[in-house]
Amino acid sequence: MKSVVKMKHEAEERCSNVDRGRALRISGRVIKLGHDVDTDRIIPARYCNSFAQEDLAPHALEDYDPGLANKIRPGDVIVAGENFGCGSSREHAPVALLGAGIRCIVAVSFARIFYRNALNLGLPVLVCEHAFDVFENFEEIVVETGAGKIIKAGTGDVLRARPLSRIAGDLMRAGGLASLVRAMTVPGREPGD
Repeated sequence: MKSVVKMKHEAEERCSNVDRGRALRISGRVIKLGHDVDTDRIIPARYCNSFAQEDLAPHALEDYDPGLANKIRPGDVIVAGENFGCGSSREHAPVALLGAGIRCIVAVSFARIFYRNALNLGLPVLVCEHAFDVFENFEEIVVETGAGKIIKAGTGDVLRARPLSRIAGDLMRAGGLASLVRAMTVPGREPGD
């Protein structure tokens, strides 16, 4: 298995700022999940004795599909149905997905607490009503977070999602809330340091 540092570096190479504003352009493969994927299936509670990405990543989605974590490549994008991230409020779920290499989640709808936790940890989450019906597993996808564009790379078809707010865009560029707060409170420190 690749090291988490190498996976993060590869994913960062695939994710680029497309302007100096809030937009990120993320390209990767679709990992398609169903409706009502709860946090216990994202990361089972038996592994939540650590908060480290490298400890959680091998077990990401283990109770949803036991072999799925090994199929995820850095930069992949989850496309899911309704109510993604329902269940408990544990922050371990988005941490596990980030550690596994997921760089964005597009869903019909999200559980409110998961949505907030993901943004606070620097994981872009976009609501798109039709992506679940349009994409298949392992298809290429491009997500433009600021414009709210979901692009089917094979055809160029564009779906509209709710774009990230300016504040959410700031969180994404900084790498999450903790990094943004550190950058705002420590002189000379840049977001992501």
